[in-house]
Amino acid sequence: MRLRLAHFVQRYPPALGGSEIYFQRLSRHLAAQQHSVDVWTTNAVDLTALWSPTGRTTAEGWEDDHGVRVRRFACARWPCRRYILKLASMLPLGPKWRLMTLPCNPMSWSMRRAVRASADAYDVVHATAFPYAWPILCALDLARRSRAAFALTPFLHLGNLDDPDDPTRRRYLSPSFQWLLRQADLVFAQTQAEAEQIERAGVASERIILQGMGVDPTEVTGGKRDRLRSAWGVGDADVIVGHLANLSEEKGTCDLLRAASRLWSSGERNLYVALAGPQMPNFLKFWSHFPYRHRVFRLEDVSDDLRRDFFAAIDIFILPSRSDSFGLVLLEAWANGLANVVYRAGGPGEIVRHEVDGIIVPCGSVAELSEAIHGLARDQNKRRRMGDEGRARLAEFRWPDKLRLVEAAYLRSVRRSPHP
Repeated sequence: MRLRLAHFVQRYPPALGGSEIYFQRLSRHLAAQQHSVDVWTTNAVDLTALWSPTGRTTAEGWEDDHGVRVRRFACARWPCRRYILKLASMLPLGPKWRLMTLPCNPMSWSMRRAVRASADAYDVVHATAFPYAWPILCALDLARRSRAAFALTPFLHLGNLDDPDDPTRRRYLSPSFQWLLRQADLVFAQTQAEAEQIERAGVASERIILQGMGVDPTEVTGGKRDRLRSAWGVGDADVIVGHLANLSEEKGTCDLLRAASRLWSSGERNLYVALAGPQMPNFLKFWSHFPYRHRVFRLEDVSDDLRRDFFAAIDIFILPSRSDSFGLVLLEAWANGLANVVYRAGGPGEIVRHEVDGIIVPCGSVAELSEAIHGLARDQNKRRRMGDEGRARLAEFRWPDKLRLVEAAYLRSVRRSPHP
């Protein structure tokens, strides 16, 4: 059966981000299987361009991406936007209004108008990712107009798994977002913990599909170890701790640097940190007063080749994130034989096996994060053993399996009647 599919995502490559890259891979896979795939997205390249005129954008309109039709829309941005939306969100107009007025929203009036003017008939409309509710609400509207199945991949951020009242989880599972989850015919969860939270929000278990992400080792391995290390002036005896993410407090970038600072202040001289990824405002504020910049290497624009060299150059991968539903970069690190260090938060806290293929640190404990880094930096054999254990697990995370699972769920959904 050939399906007509619409995918809604807040950004699309060349924008970098986990949900963005995943939806590109999924869309290309489905197009290669002869399904018709339209992607509805914004023209934002930088994350900040979703709400700020300072972020980079690309052209609006239609383009072709390996058989996928991509339609980009401009975001509405104006002075004092955040404060105006915050005030508007307080009006008691129901969950849909609260979602539309979220300050982080990529508000696109042209996307909304295009949905209402669309005469296309889709079989499945699939949207992502929380908390960027505007494109998801547009997708829901289009699904109802098309009488299509509505699928949702929320990529929930669960925060500290040991804190029943974690503020990140409260934001992602607010009453409005729980309402949105219940509108879906299919909800794809990345971990068992996420699936359980979705079911607690009132989504029937038969609508929840446990998926998880995948990795193609050939895409992320084979880099030249000496290329970056030589450029950075790092010797064979030195240890580089790597971190690849949107550099921010939420992703744990600042906690990583705080942890490394404890070691540097105590006399550690053979440790360096390599940061790769775009910079968020709260990181830049932290960085402006950081005293050990000479021990930190920065890569902001990471091409595919540079990504491979980055993983080849580092010795340990660290993701002390509070805001990852899965943590695709952990699979990339394992593909390169690296041990992972994570907080017990969100997807990474479930995926990593403590003291087997990585180390799990209590969320927010900079002291214990520092100890974990110090222990692995001093024990090359332990690093190698954990990296080997991680690499051996990659058969669990094969992209073809994950993408076929989504396609099969689509096909099942169109044989049932969608929501009334």
